[in-house]
Amino acid sequence: MSLPPGSPHRVAVLALDGAVPFELGIPGRIFGAARGPDDEPLYEVVTCTVDGRPVRTHADFSIVVDHDATALATADTVVIPPFGACQPVDGLPEEIAAALALIRPGTRIMSICSGASVLAAAGLLDGRPATTHWNEAAEFQRRFPRIRLDPDVLFVDDGDVLTSAGAAAGTDLCLHVVRRDHGSEVANRVARLVVVPPWRDGGQAQFIERPVPEPHDEGTAPARAWALEHLDRPITLPELAARAGMSVRTLTRRFQEEVGMSPGRWLARQRVELARHLLETTDLPVDQVAHRAGFGTAVSLRQHLHAAIGVSPMAYRRTFHPQGDGAPVPAHAAGEAS
Repeated sequence: MSLPPGSPHRVAVLALDGAVPFELGIPGRIFGAARGPDDEPLYEVVTCTVDGRPVRTHADFSIVVDHDATALATADTVVIPPFGACQPVDGLPEEIAAALALIRPGTRIMSICSGASVLAAAGLLDGRPATTHWNEAAEFQRRFPRIRLDPDVLFVDDGDVLTSAGAAAGTDLCLHVVRRDHGSEVANRVARLVVVPPWRDGGQAQFIERPVPEPHDEGTAPARAWALEHLDRPITLPELAARAGMSVRTLTRRFQEEVGMSPGRWLARQRVELARHLLETTDLPVDQVAHRAGFGTAVSLRQHLHAAIGVSPMAYRRTFHPQGDGAPVPAHAAGEAS
């Protein structure tokens, strides 16, 4: 989805009682940093409460806002951040339901972390794919069985309704939206400005238990760094193991401990990421992209890209290349597991 030129896209963030300050500030930080070619702001971010009055946060302070819920009626995108333990149990409180009723049809609606419970209680997620914080997933699924909950991903893009997991995943989701609206160049600039990774796939796992490496133990890091410089060529397990100074068996175990996946899966993911970057930023033919990313053939690239994000190389380029036509990726594609 490519937004038309003109006035900034208006994002309204609804702060509810018990708001979690970190997540509450994410939309303003990410969308507020997005600038156009003439340094013009691409988004206007406003924060509101249901009645315009201050609300308590989940921390030891309250916040004062400049807007009440009427800001939702003029928004192009509405964001619902989490609000601590004050989650709706038996339907939405009347004042929150009234606030959400002000949102215009067609408005994009996003939630961060347990803010998904508000969308769920309002019936906005019925029959749709969604996610929330992994620690809330079991209770969320019990209370809202009609929702196709995926507790293992960072975010889910279902077109006009998007949901994300905890804290950092809210940043990932907002960057994904900037990327969807204005392309990877703008999103990457925002990521550099706020010093966060420019892209983590929505299908990436939320939580992986990893033991703390031994002090002064570089583990598989040198081998991974070398592999990233040589993705265009075949890379074997024995070769990686030699670079890490380990046996193949030890390398495989340490890879799982350190990055949460096998060496083969990690290599495939890095190649997909490189291919995506080349599709976004170059005009190389697809077969050359496939070669540079280490897939060998365009057919292999197409298979891996479709498995990772559900689209073909050409469809991806049309969406994210600056010269593309801006056609959106299929709904939920960004949340597909890789």
